[in-house]
Amino acid sequence: MANAATAAVNDDRGRRFAKDQLKAFVERVERLEEKKKAIADDIRDVYAEAKANGFHVKALRTVVRLRKQDINERKEEEAVLETYLNALGMLAP
Repeated sequence: MANAATAAVNDDRGRRFAKDQLKAFVERVERLEEKKKAIADDIRDVYAEAKANGFHVKALRTVVRLRKQDINERKEEEAVLETYLNALGMLAP
């Protein structure tokens, strides 16, 4: 009988530990989501400031995206784009 009681206590501790651990994970993710939203808001503000200063935001976003790419990856993307534009007759001969 004592073994059953001890097992029940250990089982309760295990569940409590799992519950506390789960809660900790959820709270960490929630804090990170809050930080992510704050950063996204900051980025939006920078683009709004750039627009207010006369910069073309779509082009600015493209520049930021291209700067993240490896130079070879970027050259390959540009070559494919040029091929497609040429095939559609969108480039001057």
